[in-house]
Amino acid sequence: MSTSTKPTTDTDAQHVDLAITGMTCASCSARIERKLNKIDGVEASVNLATEKASISFPSALSVADIVATVEKTGYGATPLEDERGGRAPAMTHDVVSKDSLRARMITAGVLAAVVAVLHMVPPVRDALGTTGHWLQFVLTLPVYLWAAYPFHRAAAINARHLSSTMDTLVSVGTTAAMGWSVVALFTGFTHDLYFEVVAVVTAFLLIGRYIEARAKAQGRSALASLMELGAKDVAVLRHEAGSGAWTESRIPVEELTEGMRFVVRPGEKIATDGRVVDGASTVDASMVTGESMPVEVATGDEVTGATVNGHGRLVVEATRVGSETTLARITDLVEQAQTGKAPVQRLADRISAVFVPVVLVLAALTFLVWLVVGGSVAGALAPAVAVLIIACPCALGLATPTALLTGTGRGAEMGILIKGPQILESTRRVDTVVLDKTGTLTTGEPVLGDIVTTGSLAEEAALKAAAAVESGSEHPVARAIVDAARDRGVELVTTTAFTNLPGQGARATIKDTEVTVGKADLFAEVPAQLRAALDAGTGTTVLVGWNGIARAALTVTDTPRPTSAAAVARLREQGLTPYLLTGDNEHTARAIAREVGIDEANVDAGVLPQDKFAHVKALQERGRVVAMVGDGVNDAAALAQADLGMAMGSGTDVAAESADIVLMRSDVDAVADAIGLSRKTLRIIKENLLWAFGYNTLAIPLAAFGMLTPMIAGGAMAMSSVLVVLNSLRLRGYGKD
Repeated sequence: MSTSTKPTTDTDAQHVDLAITGMTCASCSARIERKLNKIDGVEASVNLATEKASISFPSALSVADIVATVEKTGYGATPLEDERGGRAPAMTHDVVSKDSLRARMITAGVLAAVVAVLHMVPPVRDALGTTGHWLQFVLTLPVYLWAAYPFHRAAAINARHLSSTMDTLVSVGTTAAMGWSVVALFTGFTHDLYFEVVAVVTAFLLIGRYIEARAKAQGRSALASLMELGAKDVAVLRHEAGSGAWTESRIPVEELTEGMRFVVRPGEKIATDGRVVDGASTVDASMVTGESMPVEVATGDEVTGATVNGHGRLVVEATRVGSETTLARITDLVEQAQTGKAPVQRLADRISAVFVPVVLVLAALTFLVWLVVGGSVAGALAPAVAVLIIACPCALGLATPTALLTGTGRGAEMGILIKGPQILESTRRVDTVVLDKTGTLTTGEPVLGDIVTTGSLAEEAALKAAAAVESGSEHPVARAIVDAARDRGVELVTTTAFTNLPGQGARATIKDTEVTVGKADLFAEVPAQLRAALDAGTGTTVLVGWNGIARAALTVTDTPRPTSAAAVARLREQGLTPYLLTGDNEHTARAIAREVGIDEANVDAGVLPQDKFAHVKALQERGRVVAMVGDGVNDAAALAQADLGMAMGSGTDVAAESADIVLMRSDVDAVADAIGLSRKTLRIIKENLLWAFGYNTLAIPLAAFGMLTPMIAGGAMAMSSVLVVLNSLRLRGYGKD
């Protein structure tokens, strides 16, 4: 059943996530969803695999009203909320039910094996005679009454609400076999007993359900790992008003507030997002970004909570805590994606909603036809029970959510956050990817390249003069020149009268001489060899000079990432045409494009920030289905316009909010990984649905024509669900080979 799309005019709409207990198949989730969506203003999505419901409701209702509605439908519901207002995974009841399931499975398995031997092994059966029949009854009774109790209980609850689910099919089928066998035993018709059907089918179904429970838990493991990443306590620094000294004390991480300073020693987890105020170290951020290389941090750098400090001692000032941290937002995005439903799942839900009643009718017709044709109740019972058992729509209900659960979980481990299941369809259709240059294809860290001088001016002297002036600027080009001077041991001289020239360069006075660094327009005279350096366009070239004459040219380049060329090749293999969109000059853009493997015809250079939206729209008007990769505020409109928006997690919140996929790694390889993982997840979903639909379509007629015994039907049904789950778990290995 699809989520209701009826509009709500309530501007104060609320949201709650519920842990749902008692669901066993897609019919259960569809029924709860349908019941909730009948309430005016409520929009609900219920996910079988995660056992959660995501519900928006008007302010006129309360959470208690929503919970009561679910409970009236015959299921349990508990709001999911942690201490700090964030969402927490529903795992406690999973563990309890899995332990109970394991005990029932083992008991049923052992007793079913004995019953099968008593019934199916001729020497044993003949030796025991009537005693063996009574032994089968005694051994099957606990299987039917206790091991199969969850099926009977769920069927009874649904019957009270005039509904039916997979449990109804199992309960009706095993009850029919058990009832007939008891009557036959007590009336002497011992040649028509089906105790082994009851015991073996129950055992098969419990084994299948237990394997499903374990597999679903494995699919949720990535989200559980995310929740466990954070530090449990933190060493905070407090300023003593009297002495002026800083004292250190340890507190639970929940008590940490914005502005507090805390100590992170080597090997410790950083407690929350913050800014380094003292110290220098390396930080292992792999659990958040998927990037294996440690990151250098020093005073003034931002750090992310749950990452691990390397060799140095850091003092960090908390900037985000609780549900506002990067880790909490990542977890929230993953949960939203796992709770949602892909469009293809809606079809499965609609089918499941009517499937069970149809099967009950088919089973009844099968019984009547065989009764008329064969004249035997026992002979008609077996195919009817086989139809009930084989038709259970478990595989259909698990086909999409288990793949989505595993795929998004694996994505989180790789630093890829897929915001919703509908995004998977978008990645399949995309044929063009628009890439930014700086920080995506390139390292985003400009370095000084060539120095061209005129006359007798030495390169070191030119660098010394330029670095002295640029030391007063925060521009990336200026920083590259200053860093190069320091790396080469060039002493930075003192300057006076520094003047920043926005968009042009800078001026400062060195020993009574005014030195200018910047564009050619700042100079009255630019020698030919320096003009040649400007025209070469291999990077960003600035001139340095005095008295109106340019004396040297310094070229700063932003080098491609080592992985960019291979990543662009991967995008091509995925059927995508890469475009380069940059505000840099055309010469530089084309040089980078050649180096990473992008066709020069697909380079748009000199693009102003506000024009990115128009470029994306122009590509769409040419029939392209566009994925846009961006990271800045100016990328938000283009990300929203694109058919698939992909934001670098290192970028701004506005960009991330506008995007469909958030990449915690700022390189093109993450783009290829995201599209590859999304497409593989969608492919697995389609494989699962094809198997589930095909299985039921083929198996029901076989059972109805008496070509499948109830025991074979039980085993096949259980294995069908297991195969779907195991196929989904293949996604856990994505990117590891």
